[in-house]
Amino acid sequence: MLIAIIVACEVGFWVVLGAGLLARYPLRMRRTGAVLLLCVPLVDLVLLAATAIDLRGGATAGMAHGLAAAYLGYSVAFGHSMVRWADERFAHRFAGGPPPRGKPKYGRARIRYEWREFGKAAIATAIACGLLLAMIALVGETGRAEALYAWLGRLGLVLAIWSLWPITHTLWPSRPDGVQADASGRPVEHTGPK
Repeated sequence: MLIAIIVACEVGFWVVLGAGLLARYPLRMRRTGAVLLLCVPLVDLVLLAATAIDLRGGATAGMAHGLAAAYLGYSVAFGHSMVRWADERFAHRFAGGPPPRGKPKYGRARIRYEWREFGKAAIATAIACGLLLAMIALVGETGRAEALYAWLGRLGLVLAIWSLWPITHTLWPSRPDGVQADASGRPVEHTGPK
């Protein structure tokens, strides 16, 4: 049952977001669009309430409860940037806005981008782990909350794997093809014959 609610919340997120952007740009109903966009986080509250009600009703915590905590953590941490990503594309397509920004490809800008994304993942993990600990306290019985303890480790593993991207971009920054670098990694202009 809870898995169906998680799927419905994911679908609901995109439906509410799409409705808000459609109202804002093609339909030119800016206030309605703004109200709909403000309702996007309400989808998360529905999932939070459903999870709490299920656990308070005596359910044994399972994979779905851990997944709900992970979904909520990542939704809170990445939700704003996902809304901004979609908004840039709608503004460009329907309101003559500037082309959407892509992620930086090279150098310090790419390194900052990767660390910022990792920071969001760390916030998502912290939120999800906080929710898991709250669920464990809500359940109150170690036997009924065993599956939630496993999710703490899974989320830590995901964050550890995610850290590989910013670390590798920091140690080995990407450069445009054909650009050589000095010992410090700074690009060097080629002045000699080709």
